[in-house]
Amino acid sequence: MQQPGYGWVSLTTDYGHQDGFVAACHGVLARIAPHARTLDVTHTVPAQAITVAATVLAHTVNYLPEAVHLVVVDPGVGTDRRGVVVDTDRGTLVGPDNGVLIPAADALGGARAAFELTDSRWWLPAVSRTFHGRDIFAPVAAWLARGTDPAETGPPLDLDELRRPPEPHRHVDGDSVHAEVITIDHFGNLQLAVDAADVRWPVGQWLHIHTDQAVIRAQRVATFADVADQQPLVLADSAGALAVAVNGGSAAEKLATGRGRILRIEPAEPPTEPQGA
Repeated sequence: MQQPGYGWVSLTTDYGHQDGFVAACHGVLARIAPHARTLDVTHTVPAQAITVAATVLAHTVNYLPEAVHLVVVDPGVGTDRRGVVVDTDRGTLVGPDNGVLIPAADALGGARAAFELTDSRWWLPAVSRTFHGRDIFAPVAAWLARGTDPAETGPPLDLDELRRPPEPHRHVDGDSVHAEVITIDHFGNLQLAVDAADVRWPVGQWLHIHTDQAVIRAQRVATFADVADQQPLVLADSAGALAVAVNGGSAAEKLATGRGRILRIEPAEPPTEPQGA
């Protein structure tokens, strides 16, 4: 079915802002689909961090206008990994078939069709082995924004063939949680691979957070200011995920931990001394 086109293209990459990579993609989009406005989700995904990019876009996409969502976190660029278009009822995604697109497609109601990017009519005339974001994915996204039918980009794929992102470690056993740190935001908050709704600690529950380095006491709260300044806490973040934070500080620094590390959190007795201010 012919797509009516889109007025927006969103971009999610690990390109950073030091080089001209983001500008080149913006330029390709503007030259092919000058009517489409671009919306940058983020370009500071850690290099080649597929799960981070997939998570960030999945948590963001329902707050964006209907769009073509261009995602380029592509450690397999230049290999035989596929480029794909994934179509949903509320937007179309373009990027490598490495799992980075699928959580966002799920958030948009689920994929209804997918196509392998094999038709070079929609690419730039010269294709680099190292910059498919500029030479393949961005022009395809622009042509889709102009109304090109996704089915014209290449042969259909069985949806079950699409790769999913690596599954993070998560385990909830009664009141104990073992979970991987998925993302660390600008403030140093640690987002874990567990939905807060799956954990039954009440607000006010004291907890022990076990890291590789130490055991830290924190409290389950509703918001940051429910504990004293510089004190650790556990809460549901804006995406509904379980998160570890520090009021007015960085949990990543205080816990000396990082993305991919496993935290164990379990109930603790209330402290006998008041927590520091």
